[in-house]
Amino acid sequence: MTTTTDTTTDTTTDSARLNFYKLAPGVYQPLLNAHLAAKKGLGDDVLAELVLIRASQINHCAFCLDMHVKDAQKAGVSEERIHLLNAWEEAGAHYSAKEQAALALTEAVTVLTEGFVPDAVYERAAAHFDERELAHLISLITTINMWNRINVAVRQPIGGGA
Repeated sequence: MTTTTDTTTDTTTDSARLNFYKLAPGVYQPLLNAHLAAKKGLGDDVLAELVLIRASQINHCAFCLDMHVKDAQKAGVSEERIHLLNAWEEAGAHYSAKEQAALALTEAVTVLTEGFVPDAVYERAAAHFDERELAHLISLITTINMWNRINVAVRQPIGGGA
């Protein structure tokens, strides 16, 4: 007997599979605190939002994309830079060397295709960020990946509160 699994997803729902954040407040609040501390420690809202959007693009997290695109717009990021972010390497002239280094690190930490962050990517970021900034950048990338994974797993709806 052959069984098939329907792998189609219904992403049109207005409610999450479960209210993760209400059910796991001991996870939510520390994650939020870590995320906010990382963002504050980085000290550059535009750079932070670019990183948050890029990780959310990779992870296909519509909830976080919606939120961070709006936050990026509020921080003054142009529509053009937001739209080109998915192809930032080809659109390099639209991003500073520091932003490009942060985006490369974001991709390396988010995907871990080689099982680790390549030395060249880390060194590129280290050339633009002091150790304190780098620690906060890595923390921000790590927290957005956790948010993305939770929101994708529970199918947190766009515009729905956490």
